[in-house]
Amino acid sequence: MTVYMDPREQENDWDRDLLLDPAWEKQQRKTFTAWCNSHLRKAGTQIENIEEDFRDGLKLMLLLEVISGERLPKPERGKMRVHKINNVNKALDYIASKGVKLVSIGAEEIVDGNAKMTLGMIWTIILRFAIQDISVEETSAKEGLLLWCQRKTAPYKNVNVQNFHISWKDGLAFNALIHRHRPELIDYDKLRKDDPLTNLNNAFEVAEKYLDIPKMMDAEDIVGTLRPDEKAIMTYVSCFYHAFSGAQKAETAANRICKVLAVNQENEHLMEDYEKLASDLLEWIRRTIPWLENRAPEKTMAEMQQKLEDFRGYRRVHKPPKVQEKCQLEINFNTLQTKLRLSNRPAFMPSEGRMVSDINGSWHNLEGAEKGYEEWMLNEIRRLERLDHLAEKFRQKATIHESWTDGKEAMLTQKDYETASLSEVKALLRKHEAFESDLAAHQDRVEQIAAIENTRMEILDYYDSPSVNARCQKICEQWDALGSLTQSRRESLERTEKQLESIDELYLEYAKRAAPFNNWMEGAMEDLQDMFIVHNIEEIQGLITAHEQFKSTLPEANKEREAIQAIQAEVQKIAQYNGIKLSGGNPYTTITPKSIDDKWHKVEQLVPQRDRALQEELAKQQSNDHLRRKFANQANIVGPWIQTKMEEIGRISIEMNGTLEDQLVNLREYEQSIIEYKPNIDQLEGDHQLIQEALIFDNKYTAYTMEHLRVGWEQLLTTIARTINEIENQILTRDAKGISQEQLHEYRTSFNHFDKDHSGALMAEEFKACLISLGYDVENNKAGDAEFARIMGIVDPNNSGAVTFQAFIDFMSRETTDTDTADQVIASFKILAADKNFITAEELRRELPPDQAEYCIARMAPYSGPDAKPGALDYMSFSTALYGESDL
Repeated sequence: MTVYMDPREQENDWDRDLLLDPAWEKQQRKTFTAWCNSHLRKAGTQIENIEEDFRDGLKLMLLLEVISGERLPKPERGKMRVHKINNVNKALDYIASKGVKLVSIGAEEIVDGNAKMTLGMIWTIILRFAIQDISVEETSAKEGLLLWCQRKTAPYKNVNVQNFHISWKDGLAFNALIHRHRPELIDYDKLRKDDPLTNLNNAFEVAEKYLDIPKMMDAEDIVGTLRPDEKAIMTYVSCFYHAFSGAQKAETAANRICKVLAVNQENEHLMEDYEKLASDLLEWIRRTIPWLENRAPEKTMAEMQQKLEDFRGYRRVHKPPKVQEKCQLEINFNTLQTKLRLSNRPAFMPSEGRMVSDINGSWHNLEGAEKGYEEWMLNEIRRLERLDHLAEKFRQKATIHESWTDGKEAMLTQKDYETASLSEVKALLRKHEAFESDLAAHQDRVEQIAAIENTRMEILDYYDSPSVNARCQKICEQWDALGSLTQSRRESLERTEKQLESIDELYLEYAKRAAPFNNWMEGAMEDLQDMFIVHNIEEIQGLITAHEQFKSTLPEANKEREAIQAIQAEVQKIAQYNGIKLSGGNPYTTITPKSIDDKWHKVEQLVPQRDRALQEELAKQQSNDHLRRKFANQANIVGPWIQTKMEEIGRISIEMNGTLEDQLVNLREYEQSIIEYKPNIDQLEGDHQLIQEALIFDNKYTAYTMEHLRVGWEQLLTTIARTINEIENQILTRDAKGISQEQLHEYRTSFNHFDKDHSGALMAEEFKACLISLGYDVENNKAGDAEFARIMGIVDPNNSGAVTFQAFIDFMSRETTDTDTADQVIASFKILAADKNFITAEELRRELPPDQAEYCIARMAPYSGPDAKPGALDYMSFSTALYGESDL
């Protein structure tokens, strides 16, 4: 600001100076002399008498050169009066060239040593070069300096600066100025208002010793004057202003640097958090997938069911927190990128393998492994269930057969026919025929045993197959041996058959009818005790129908039993009638009437037991069907509900109105309503667990599986969280970039208008139409095409052909707002470095908070310029790296 002094005002000033109080003149003389010397000492000289030492104009010109930093015309070195006048005129002309009109001050008065004129001239110089540029809130120089003093001393008790005379008499204002900027130099609380001499001397001594402000006034002169000289006080106070203005600039520069570093440190912390969270999540996935891909089968149902229970625990306990971590990771990534864009920093590029896409890929692999693992376990359980059933069936049939074959080899190898009578031999032959009939009847059981072992159990990989194979092999070998022995014995008996003459037809008939009937009863008992496995009501109803059909044959079977028993009764009747004494039992069979009755009673007992078992299984299948229906009823509600909510979120994200805060509140309430639906999902999980525990593998009542519903629920929570995060990032963008709510609404309305398919992105032509609607000149001409290409390079750097709303908002915020830049940060460091091209660790620690100083020291490279000194640090490359590609 240039000071123009009205001639009349200057004349009034000089008139008043003619009446200058001797005390005021003394104060001005001392103050102005000290002020001049504070500058002349920079040129290696000083003055002793202010009106004498400026008479030749040489030191006056030198003073002006020092305080202005400019060269004045070459002075004349002659001793004559004309030379002195010419020099003083050169000085006065220079002062006038700076916009100051000097009235009533001529070179002759200065050369003649006129004290009042000399003091007036020096005051004009002080006013122009020390006070004129002081301006606070567009005030005049004097008012600006006064306002600065008032603001700096406002917090101090007993200080009330209203002017530049009596407000300074008690010395507290001087001390307050020093304490405000250098509190370590003044113990302000020990100063007393009623001790002005001590206060003034303390301030003047501290200023001279520590602030390089020479003592310009005597405390006694100020205290002893009713009204201290205003010009002297202003001159002295202006020295304090200039002494502290550098500190003010340094403080402002330090504040800017601290703000930039704080943003960078916060972003680095967010990056470290992302990297750690991503690493932990990927490591958990890496550890989990091999467990899910392990297909090592277990030997028993119990072990496989434990595997399934472990898997349920993983789904119920271990995975949900990881789903939340994955969603939070994406939100943190988006928030971090938004903050980096808002602070004019480069986008965050996670370390290799930790991109969001990498995590999504690993997560997809995890879910694929989950699906495969669950399907494999359920198939294994089915396989083991069938194996257990087949193994038990094999053991039952093998035990029955082995019981029947017990002793048969010994019977077939005996030589009893060699010493038997003819009738006995014939009896033996008939007995052998009955045995052959029995042997043939057992052929089917042996074939069933071999079929179980040879086909299904080997295919299903039964863990105890070796022992089953050995047992089956032994049965088959024994069966072959029995066949050979039977043939050999028949041949032996046939050789003696011609010796046989009689046969007891009744015994033979009994034996022939008893054997198949006995075998039928054994088969019936075996079937009645046979294990069964079913998976639905239809299958158990089929077994019940078959059982009812079997029960309908029992009356006919009972008639056959009674007929066989009648043959034995007839034998007894004939023997009794003829007085024959029967020795032993029926020679043709070991099947006694008692054994037939015992087995018949056993069949009668097993029938109701089978009835109960089938009814229990029917009840179980009905219960399973109830579980299916219960799950299906709930799933058929939850599935469409999830689909509806997904569609609603898509519509809400496009049609949102009101302020961003209102949208955020509404979305969080909507999110809460979704979270409150979680008990329905938990209920389904409970129903699903009951279904799995009941080994139910199908459900014809619904198309929804628990896996589909889980994925849908997780996608729903993730989608609403992402939508909320988008609004939060828009608020961050708005607040950081200064975009108004109306602007954001305008941007959103324009974007939605051209987003015809509600995809959340605009194709190139749609985006061009959107820009035109906002006033951008991107019409189809050469200039418009170039401008549109420039904009597309910003909003779609990957050339995907689509522009998201976030990219659109970032572009609009860059177009309409400004942020701190690397050049601004470099300028701030330059202030702290006292205009050097490098900065030292000591300067950083002095000007910045400890943590931010150490942050800079650790990251600044050594300075290698031509003016480098030991310990010099390169703040320029550091500042540039904050806004470019860097590891910072």
